[in-house]
Amino acid sequence: MREKVEEALEKVRPALQRDGGDVELVEVTDDGIVKVKLVGACGGCPMSQMTLKMFIERVIKENVPEVKGVESV
Repeated sequence: MREKVEEALEKVRPALQRDGGDVELVEVTDDGIVKVKLVGACGGCPMSQMTLKMFIERVIKENVPEVKGVESV
């Protein structure tokens, strides 16, 4: 499942990088929780939680249905 999540993250990276940020995969738990770290401009952005839930989580879930949620660490 980790490989599928990495592939999904590759789809969101260009949009994040255009704004000076990026996302790093930290962990995929056995119970389907993906833990990521927002870096660069995304790390300190006040909209980062909305980006995480409305964009990153949505794309990951569309591509990897077994994922239950995405959390920032």
